[in-house]
Amino acid sequence: MRSSVQGERNDEHFYDQLIQLAPNHEQAEVITSIRYDERGHYQMFRQMFRQMYRELTGHEVTGVSKEVPEQVTSYTAGLQQAFQGELSAIEKYWNIWFGFPLGVYKDTLYGIILDEQKHASKYNNLLLLNSAAYR
Repeated sequence: MRSSVQGERNDEHFYDQLIQLAPNHEQAEVITSIRYDERGHYQMFRQMFRQMYRELTGHEVTGVSKEVPEQVTSYTAGLQQAFQGELSAIEKYWNIWFGFPLGVYKDTLYGIILDEQKHASKYNNLLLLNSAAYR
């Protein structure tokens, strides 16, 4: 869970770079909508993890991850990284989801998984648009 919080935060920084490289406003808007979702995920994860940790241990969360956000080398390479990142997030979140008891945590994470699937589809579409543009 802790790495998921940091991962969502790093995704936002990665997407900021990708938006700057987008070839047009329409593609930048697609990535901006994903970045907006990621901000919401970060807040949900942060709140959910802190609350769960407190409930299970009686202590507050301490420490900060030292994970460094990925750098975008080119637009299409960034799209591919983002697509693969969304697929990896889906797998990681499913593993977490299966460990949760029924209730609000499980329901919240399910909504995030659906968003990540939507994001993967959007990145796949952007990859297709950009591969067709270079033919």
